[in-house]
Amino acid sequence: VQLQASGGGLVKAGGSLRLACTASGRSFSLYNVGWFRQTPGKERDFVAALNRAADTTHYAGDLGDRFTISRDSAKNTVYLQMTSLRPSDTGVYSCAIRSGELYPTIRNADAWGRGTQVTVSS
Repeated sequence: VQLQASGGGLVKAGGSLRLACTASGRSFSLYNVGWFRQTPGKERDFVAALNRAADTTHYAGDLGDRFTISRDSAKNTVYLQMTSLRPSDTGVYSCAIRSGELYPTIRNADAWGRGTQVTVSS
C-alpha cells in the first residue's frame, strides 16, 4: 500500500485546512488510519486516528475540539479537517495505516505516507 498526504499549505491563525490521505493498492476499510505531525527537532506526534469501520475516532488531547478525522470510502481517502488553526499546529503531517485492531502508532504502522507541510502564521 502506498499512501500520500496532501492538502497542506500556509494559513493564518484561526484558519482551516483539510488534509487528505489517499491509498493506492488497498482499501482503507482494511486498516486503522492515523494522522501524525512532526516539527523540526521533535519526534513525530500522534494527532488523530480512525478505525477501519470508520465509526470510532481518537484524538490527541483536546485536538478533537478543532480537528475531525473522517473517511470517504468512495474516494478511498481519509481526511483531517483542521479548524481554528494555531501556530503551534505547524508541522509536517503524515498518515499511517495499521491492520488488525490497533491504531497505528509512531513505532507500529504498516505503512507511512509522505507528509504534507502545514504552516500556520500568527
